[in-house]
Amino acid sequence: MLNENMKVIRKSKGLSQQELAVKLNVVRQTVSKWEQGLSVPDSDMLISISEALETPVSTLLGQTVVESEVDNLKAISEKLEVINLQLAQRKTTRRKILHWLLILLCVAMAAILVIVVVSHSPYLDWDYSDPETAIVGVGFHAFEWLSIRLAPIILIGAIIGVFLTRKKM
Repeated sequence: MLNENMKVIRKSKGLSQQELAVKLNVVRQTVSKWEQGLSVPDSDMLISISEALETPVSTLLGQTVVESEVDNLKAISEKLEVINLQLAQRKTTRRKILHWLLILLCVAMAAILVIVVVSHSPYLDWDYSDPETAIVGVGFHAFEWLSIRLAPIILIGAIIGVFLTRKKM
C-alpha cells in the first residue's frame, strides 16, 4: 500500500523518481525499490518522504490513493477547448461592436455634412460688432471648416471599416 500511494502522490505532484531522490538525499534506485515494494523506508525516512510530497504520513500508509482527474490529459484538453471557444466568442463580440460603431460614425458624418450643406453658413450674415456674436460666429465657422475638410475623410474611412468588419460567410 505504501509503495502504490507513494508512486501516485509523487506523480500527482509532477515529480520524477530522480527529483524525489534528490529531495530525500538518496539515489533514484532507492525510490524505485520503495515504489516497487522491494524495500521499505525507515520511520525517519518516511517522515522525510511525507514532507517532500507535502502529504501526511497517514495518507502514505493509509488507503489506496486514487489518481486525480485534474492530471488527466483529456481534462486539460477539454479546458483548453472551452478557453479557445470563449476567446473566439469574445473576438466575435468585439468585431460586432466595432462594426456597429463604424456604422454609427458613418451616419453621424453624413448627418453633419447634410446639416452643413443645407444651412448655407447663416453666421456669415450676422452682425460681428458684438464680441459675443463674433466668438460664436468664429466657432461656427471653425466647425464648418473642419467638417467640410475632415468629414469626407472620416466617412470614407468608416465605410471601409464597415466593409472590413462585416461578418464573413
